[in-house]
Amino acid sequence: MPPDDKSLLIILAGPTAIGKTDLAVDIAHKLNTCIIGCDSRQFYKELKIGTAPPSEEQLKKVQHHFVQFLSIHDYYNVSKYENDVNARLSEFFKTNRAVVLVGGSGLYIDAVVKGIDDMPDIDTELRDDLNRQLSEKGLEWLRAQLQKLDFETYQKIDLSNKNRILRAVEVCLQTGMPYSSFLKRQSKSRPYKMLKIALDMPRELLYDRINNRVDIMIKQGLVEEVKHYYPFKNLVALKTVGYKELFDYFDNKITLEEAIDLIKRNTRKYARKQLTWFRRDKEYHWFHPGAKDQIMNFILSQLK
Repeated sequence: MPPDDKSLLIILAGPTAIGKTDLAVDIAHKLNTCIIGCDSRQFYKELKIGTAPPSEEQLKKVQHHFVQFLSIHDYYNVSKYENDVNARLSEFFKTNRAVVLVGGSGLYIDAVVKGIDDMPDIDTELRDDLNRQLSEKGLEWLRAQLQKLDFETYQKIDLSNKNRILRAVEVCLQTGMPYSSFLKRQSKSRPYKMLKIALDMPRELLYDRINNRVDIMIKQGLVEEVKHYYPFKNLVALKTVGYKELFDYFDNKITLEEAIDLIKRNTRKYARKQLTWFRRDKEYHWFHPGAKDQIMNFILSQLK
């Protein structure tokens, strides 16, 4: 289906802590439209501090969708997100000329705008065998398998996320093809135009923002939040920066000070990976987050 010249999906991407949410709320408010969240960490309603979701004030100012809409106990994946968001967009564009999609989860953004190929079903025996070997040989072994089978995915994936690594290795072994190849096929056509905007700033300033945000989270009660969900620490939703480090603290593996330092370090590392992902896509228009007027004028020029 050819794009509808009157419907525009504004994609606002960038690394964590750079100010995407504030800017997205300003843009959506001025355009009298809604926001679609595209930060997979912010999907879970229980995680109110460690994922830095929009504030109550921001949620009241602009209607948000796909933010804090799941439980940490729910199963959700990128393929379902692709289908759910595009189904919702078809409704939104009946009454809105533009919609803002904001987040830092590159794979999820790509799924919405380009689509992803259906992943193959995995043979039960293969899955059981891989899980057995993982139990015997550990996560380092699994990482080594992915590095050997699909180096491109190995360079991009969160190497602390056991389930994502396992899924990639399963696909490689089941199909004989790299997992990354399933993300590169011909883009699906979408019935709307897209405007891709990405945010960046000098690295040292971004790192300062990240460090300050972590300090604020600690003051807001992140340690207490993580302690509350400690019984569920093996859930996929909780194997993320800000939670896994504090679980190690509660397991007496590291001190609280070491855990906080690790959260800052791992968040900075995550931000670098996000920037690498978005820079691969030459369709992005890059701005400093402080250039709000320039960004808004650019968007308005695309709506003429």
